[in-house]
Amino acid sequence: MNCMEDIKQQIRTLANEYHKDLIAIRRHFHAHPELSKKEKNTADFISTELNKLGIPHQTNVGGFGIVGHIQGQNPEKKLVALRADMDALPIKEANDVSYKSIYPGMMHACGHDVHMASLLGAARILKELEQQWQGSVRLIFQPSEEEYPGGASLMIKEGVLENPRPSAIFGQHVYPEMNAGKVGMKAGKYMASTDEFYITVKGKGGHGALPDQLIDPIVVAAQIVLGLQQIVSRNAFPGTPSVLTIGRLIADGRTNIIPSEVKMEGIIRTFSEEWREEIKQQITKIATGIADSFGAKADVFIDKGYPFLINDETLTKRAFDAVKDLLGEQNVEELEFRMTAEDFAYYSQQVPGCFYRLGTRNDSLGFTSGLHSDRFDADEQSLISGPAVMAWLAINELNQ
Repeated sequence: MNCMEDIKQQIRTLANEYHKDLIAIRRHFHAHPELSKKEKNTADFISTELNKLGIPHQTNVGGFGIVGHIQGQNPEKKLVALRADMDALPIKEANDVSYKSIYPGMMHACGHDVHMASLLGAARILKELEQQWQGSVRLIFQPSEEEYPGGASLMIKEGVLENPRPSAIFGQHVYPEMNAGKVGMKAGKYMASTDEFYITVKGKGGHGALPDQLIDPIVVAAQIVLGLQQIVSRNAFPGTPSVLTIGRLIADGRTNIIPSEVKMEGIIRTFSEEWREEIKQQITKIATGIADSFGAKADVFIDKGYPFLINDETLTKRAFDAVKDLLGEQNVEELEFRMTAEDFAYYSQQVPGCFYRLGTRNDSLGFTSGLHSDRFDADEQSLISGPAVMAWLAINELNQ
């Protein structure tokens, strides 16, 4: 058996051996979620776990981020980075499980608990095998993925990709559409850019029975909603995936009260930076133009979010082959692009990156709910494949 075959088999063995411990760690994270920019206790727990493993690390990077360092033989040879995000969502959990969130209105509904447990598991595997591989691995536990400006951008500003610069970075995300034990990948453009827009329509409120004396911002807002829907349907090039969605509209009047203003909020998603900027201009032009035509006013604010995510073609092809070698060809699938967004995109714009999906679904056990759902949960069998894949990808890439 050659060296890499031996390492691969040891990774499989260790992933199974550590599985019970990683379930306990994941459940701790799940029961103790913390929102973006408030991940202090989560960071303290991760730091304690890294100390147990004898892994040196920095704390409070880009907020509550943690950066760990594992050195194999000949550590200056090459550096690969592995990333997991830490924050939870403001969702009240509906699951009735022993590890249910103890904090009302907070929940790991996007699987970041699985991500952190997987990276800690990979760290444990890499540390155990450090005499058998060459190079170095940087562990990135990143806060605030769910909230602009994104913890990735903050950690990059504080040098997480420098001294030395990684030759590659990998990140994984749970995927409830795919069965546990499987992994999915896509080379090239994979996830959309994201921006948020906020529009306040200002009119003249008053008695609902006297609309002729008022400027009804509800009617104006309704026309703006319809007008904005024409941006994608009638202006976007059909070959460029685009989404414009208005998810919130607040008209706080009553049956007989027309309010003075209406607030609306939405998102923009696409895969073209040029078209992304054009959409923003169109939103402002349409909203202000419609408002003016009614004698009202529209204030538009567009909050710039994450760029679209590109998986490096060469790196992802190598990763695809490596994971098939580890899990079996039947357990690795090629994915389609997604209109969801991820701040991992900031890393992949700086260094070759590969962001892939970890299956967490199990129909027979009821693990079927989607991300950002109050009933999301993961089949914890994924805590075998998750750590194993991360560790194997790092070692395989260091061996290139």
